[in-house]
Amino acid sequence: METRHFISLLDLTSEQLRTLIHRAIELKNNRDPDYQPLKGQVLAMIFEKSSTRTRISFEAGMTHFGGSAIFLSPRDTQLGRGEPLEDSARVISSMVDCIMLRTHSHDTVTTFAKHSSVPVINGLTDLLHPCQLLADMQTYFELRGDIKGKTVAWIGDGNNMCHSYINAARMLDFNLHIACPDDYRPLDSIISNAADKIRFFNSPEQAAMNADLIVTDVWASMGQEQEQQKREQAFKHFQVTEKTLQAAAEDAIFMHCLPAHRGEEVAAEVIDGPQSVVFQEAENRLHAQKALLEFLIKR
Repeated sequence: METRHFISLLDLTSEQLRTLIHRAIELKNNRDPDYQPLKGQVLAMIFEKSSTRTRISFEAGMTHFGGSAIFLSPRDTQLGRGEPLEDSARVISSMVDCIMLRTHSHDTVTTFAKHSSVPVINGLTDLLHPCQLLADMQTYFELRGDIKGKTVAWIGDGNNMCHSYINAARMLDFNLHIACPDDYRPLDSIISNAADKIRFFNSPEQAAMNADLIVTDVWASMGQEQEQQKREQAFKHFQVTEKTLQAAAEDAIFMHCLPAHRGEEVAAEVIDGPQSVVFQEAENRLHAQKALLEFLIKR
């Protein structure tokens, strides 16, 4: 049987993505401590980037399912001393049942997957963050039903989260409005996958017009701290404010993958307001990850 990996949302079919979303909701609503489908299974978690939600959700998910997780940083392995990724992938995959990587270069994850004998999960790269999209879509489906035909407004950097929203728009058939500075647009190679689903706008309010979901992310992601001042200037007109929400549909909801910087990419009254679902979204990382682990390992 061919090893299945989760490097991008595009590794799934639209039907499989919807099935995962509904399974995550089911696991959340029907927690059965006796259901341990991954008993005796081991997940290796490799972190080149620090994390709160990714680590806790994967580790807790494996524990809930009767398995275990091993946390590995570059300091803990030969990866930090220059061992070829190909060798590390072969060795680590011979000892565990699944590997999750949260790293900088997308090539690190794709190389690991190419040489791994077990499923490899992209826990985040500079290019994509598909695990977060599973949680975001679970949250929307829980609160508003299927997202097909709806409108999502992405405000801010055309980063890994924006790229994954573009992929999600293609797979789940929703419209994506993007408001970002010209110098920070998403990659053309990602846009081309879903060009008929995307429109670009010059202001948050234009992008948010009648939108059902408003999403943003920090202006400077991890590893971009040296660009903070430059980005503050570039993005100062791309903040999600109450004015942005007023342009959206009356029942629109707001999401942010966290951590958030109140007063920068989002106003405090928005993220702490009644239309914000960021903490439900954060919790759903656990349930979405459990559905994903079950799908990849229990075959």
